[in-house]
Amino acid sequence: MIRISIKFVLEDGVLNPDSTVVSIFPSPMHYAGPTEVQWHAKARINAGANFYIVGRDPAGMSHPIEKRDLYDADHGKKVLSMAPGLEKLNILPFRVAAYDTKKKKMDFFDPSRKDDFLFISGTKMRTLAKNRESPPDGFMCPGGWKVLVDYYDSLTPPETNPKFREAVPA
Repeated sequence: MIRISIKFVLEDGVLNPDSTVVSIFPSPMHYAGPTEVQWHAKARINAGANFYIVGRDPAGMSHPIEKRDLYDADHGKKVLSMAPGLEKLNILPFRVAAYDTKKKKMDFFDPSRKDDFLFISGTKMRTLAKNRESPPDGFMCPGGWKVLVDYYDSLTPPETNPKFREAVPA
């Protein structure tokens, strides 16, 4: 599914195919938290990376008691700046992107215009796709969105999915 989605992102011009290198690093999320952040960074150093874009938080873990994230939004960056063995790695902080309702496209979040932005979480995006609902125009390239919707359609049992018909006995 990822490979097909990337194909549409390139075809639809979201990313320039002449200057985009697509590489998959198949490393499952096993550890979470600070250990996970360090593992991913060190693995990329070993593969020859000089730069690393660190996400907003280590695996988005919820606090066990309170209704908040366990880690700060920039916790991953803090952990990597203190971790031994990462001195040669240029750590680039992740810039938060959201759907800009005025521009009708994804853009970097501007706190001075916070009411103009819509944050569509991965959970919300998957729910829209499962329900065959469209996201706002400009949220995602149409080809990539179709791949996501088709994927969730393929998970639906045949008796509840109108795309599939029962076999007719001969």
